Amino acid sequence: MNLLFDFTVDKAAQTVYITREFDADLSLVWDAFTTAEILDQWVAPKPYMSKTKVMDFRVGGRRFYAMVSPDGQERWAIQKYTSISPKTNFKMFNAFADKDENPELPGSEWDYTFSEENGKTIVRITIYNESLARMEKMIEMGFTEGFKMSMTNLENVLKTLSQK
Repeated sequence: MNLLFDFTVDKAAQTVYITREFDADLSLVWDAFTTAEILDQWVAPKPYMSKTKVMDFRVGGRRFYAMVSPDGQERWAIQKYTSISPKTNFKMFNAFADKDENPELPGSEWDYTFSEENGKTIVRITIYNESLARMEKMIEMGFTEGFKMSMTNLENVLKTLSQK
């Protein structure tokens, strides 16, 4: 099955636009983006693993997690939830951080929109970076390839969860 996946980088706007279609129920896809136990199964591109230390999905809440390399090195990030409309949209501020939750600014603003069309769930993600330099660094660090790998991981996790 050929599912829509569009990934556009607009340097002038310091923004990345992603549209990804999933062959899964909207509620399940929403849970995959908002529940630590499911997020940790797919968000890290292999061979990395995701480890959530804190997940408080509410406006004003946060997720504090690490991407862990195969040799055990941790790269921490903090996400602060700024807006939540259940099953349709959430927004967060994302920044790298140290192990003590001190953010490394500037960060980026993520806006996720979920919709159902023809039995498929479409997720639209807009990532606005506070600085072009940060966006370029993010892309240099392999964000594009890593994000595509994460989306494939998510597709596999959704297949497994749909069968339960």
